[in-house]
Amino acid sequence: MTEKRPIWTKSFINISLSSFFIFAVFYALLTFIPIYVLDSEGLGGTATDGGLAVSIFLVSAIIMRFFAGLILEKYGKRKILILGVLMFALSTVLYIFVTDFSMLLALRFFHGIWFSLVTTVAGAIAADIIPPERRGEGLGYYGIAMNLAVVAGPFLALTLQPYASYQTIFVVFGIIMIIGFICALWVQLEETPAAKVGKRKLAFSDFLETRSMPIASVGFLVSFVYASIITFISVYATSLGLIKTASFFFVVYAVAMLLVRPFSGRLFDMRGPNIVIIPSCIIFAIGLISLSFTHSSWMLLLSGALVGLGYGTLLPSFQTLAIQAADKHRSGYATGTFFAFYDSGMAIGSVSLGAIAVLVNGYSNLYLTLALVVVAIIFYYLWIMTKHKTAVH
Repeated sequence: MTEKRPIWTKSFINISLSSFFIFAVFYALLTFIPIYVLDSEGLGGTATDGGLAVSIFLVSAIIMRFFAGLILEKYGKRKILILGVLMFALSTVLYIFVTDFSMLLALRFFHGIWFSLVTTVAGAIAADIIPPERRGEGLGYYGIAMNLAVVAGPFLALTLQPYASYQTIFVVFGIIMIIGFICALWVQLEETPAAKVGKRKLAFSDFLETRSMPIASVGFLVSFVYASIITFISVYATSLGLIKTASFFFVVYAVAMLLVRPFSGRLFDMRGPNIVIIPSCIIFAIGLISLSFTHSSWMLLLSGALVGLGYGTLLPSFQTLAIQAADKHRSGYATGTFFAFYDSGMAIGSVSLGAIAVLVNGYSNLYLTLALVVVAIIFYYLWIMTKHKTAVH
């Protein structure tokens, strides 16, 4: 019996910490920017302007996903990691100097480019560092950084907002990113020399990993559904008179996800993806049904726990499958492809689900409808796995 190779190496710990700080600042800004746009004297924006400042970041991030794999192949993953984290940190500090809305939009677009590049390369590096036979478990642990950031980022932003000036808050975000940059410097990676991309015609494979696209399309659908949680949970809780409880929704979500993540990752590696993904989809659907019938604080928190158990396991599972579908040297392309689909689902969901909620007569019916969508996703996933066999490289 061969000894298991370790996951928790110095490089894995540091790439996970760096990613945590990046996503924490991302989610903090996602929460804080609309408030900043509305309340800042220099900006004097509307709620629509606040939404635009959020959306333009996502637009540039999605566009950049299509070029990330090519950039990583040409310049090397570690170089792009260091540059990307540095530029993301610099972009975070630049919010201090914003004086008008046009400047904010330009900075948000610029910031989105580096967020896209650095999160793609960090995911690819994490996949390369983890022993292939423990990739499901390892990427599950790595995904904890993103899930914890969903709680930590908004909590930090909303805690600081009543007590500190906007400039001070941006300074705090900048300091966090400097720590993230220091962590990135400690990441070591064995990689083949960067490919020399000569003057040749660009092919479709220079932008997307075709082998990863089928499973990425499942990720798109799941993130589309999850956008209803990120975007509307506070609005829904307010309509139910549960806004105070809503602040604990993602705390319960994170705790539930942390409890199940170590077991689900190992199960994925030992027994295959279906035994993790299908039950997780079912639990996610039950969480959405519970949310649709919520009328009290305990039901809202129970729904958060079920969503954490279900959705919190799905993201790293699909990411693992997307990377396993590609050759090892194309892990950057596979990661970029997966997150291009994932980000698109989140962005489209955030924009369109509000209108769908009106069509189905409220958020309660929206969550019930989306539970049915998740059930349909199970059958789509099984069809994808049957038609496109995911090879493990």
